[in-house]
Amino acid sequence: MINIDAMCASLREGAEKLAAQTAAQKNRALEEVARCIEADRDAILSANALDVAKAQQASMSSALVERLSLDNKKITSIIESMRVVINQADPIGEEVAGWQVQNGMQIRQVRMPLGVVAIIYESRPNVTVDAFCLAYKSGNAVLLRGSSSAFLSNKALVASITRGLQTCGIANAVALAESNGHEDVVQILHAVGKIDVVVPRGGKKLIQTVVQNARVPVIKTGDGVCHLYVDDAADCDMAVSIAENAKLQRPGACNAIECILVNKKIAGEFLPRLEKQFGGRVLMKADGVCYAVLKAAADSDAALAGSRYGSSCVARAEQSDCGFEFLDYVCTVRAVESIDEAIAFINAHNTKHSDCIVTNDRAHARQFQQYVDAACVYVNASTRFTDGGEFGFGAELGISTQKLHVRGPMGINALTTTKYIIDGDGQIR
Repeated sequence: MINIDAMCASLREGAEKLAAQTAAQKNRALEEVARCIEADRDAILSANALDVAKAQQASMSSALVERLSLDNKKITSIIESMRVVINQADPIGEEVAGWQVQNGMQIRQVRMPLGVVAIIYESRPNVTVDAFCLAYKSGNAVLLRGSSSAFLSNKALVASITRGLQTCGIANAVALAESNGHEDVVQILHAVGKIDVVVPRGGKKLIQTVVQNARVPVIKTGDGVCHLYVDDAADCDMAVSIAENAKLQRPGACNAIECILVNKKIAGEFLPRLEKQFGGRVLMKADGVCYAVLKAAADSDAALAGSRYGSSCVARAEQSDCGFEFLDYVCTVRAVESIDEAIAFINAHNTKHSDCIVTNDRAHARQFQQYVDAACVYVNASTRFTDGGEFGFGAELGISTQKLHVRGPMGINALTTTKYIIDGDGQIR
């Protein structure tokens, strides 16, 4: 069990010092942290290898193991993401708006840090650095509570971060909750007055636990039940390419598609191409219309021999598959009569994360973007682009699926609030 009072008091002290730092001071500290992560690369990878081995022994799925794993390329990517954040403008002190009222008072709305931010997250060790980097650059102290599966990786990364901050920054601007028990999560969620906001990042169960039990404010990130709708005016070659990328590039990611909808008018052309493109690598749980077409295609596809699912890559969908986040090489495939039915189905089963339409009909594209209720709505592009790095933020805290404060990929500005600065010369009311 962590000592939440002492930990938060230290972080509050760090946050108050950090709020007074200039952009140049913060950037120098972040550069030093990046240098330490580079210097500690081998130690970080060794710690991660132990976490991965433990996960594999516990029969964690291959998609989730991939999320947990670090390698030299990922370490380099972490450092590059830090440098993108370093090169971004410091949001603190930015004047969002300013005006003069009738009595002569000058009013300015200015960005300020939130204070002490807690991040509760699963698996991905890169979140440790992303969350720290964004918090530090935006003037916030951060309490990190990762999952037990990534404990050694997170501990090694925080050691590098702390060493870098001790050189030229504020070392108590970051802390790692090293307990793996549920009790420390409850402590964080109940730390009213000590923690200013909690951000959960992980699966549905984690997010529900945080939202249902938190007494401190929460910025809700979401699990990703993402949809791809193939319109009757779609380019089938484009559609199968986007489907492959959105499902297979990283199936354990929250921005991977879990459901493919196809207009019945184009199903006979699209579905055999989809089966061929997937090549037995994805289990397609299909409704009646799609099952018949996909099963016929799979039964005649000799190339499926030796693939992950082989000729058994097509199965009948169950009602419970609708709105389910598989996080694996599995998706549902359903036929719809129209774009209106597609939009209605998506809004009934998505998690407000990311959804896509493939179409050459501009009116359908705009209708889809206007009426689908999601943080990110794509036309003719993979949902895998819902990511802070891909949006130019360098790093992200997660994908917010709520509508208050922030929505979508959360970069630096997501960890700021504003206050009004008023200058007068003796005005009274």
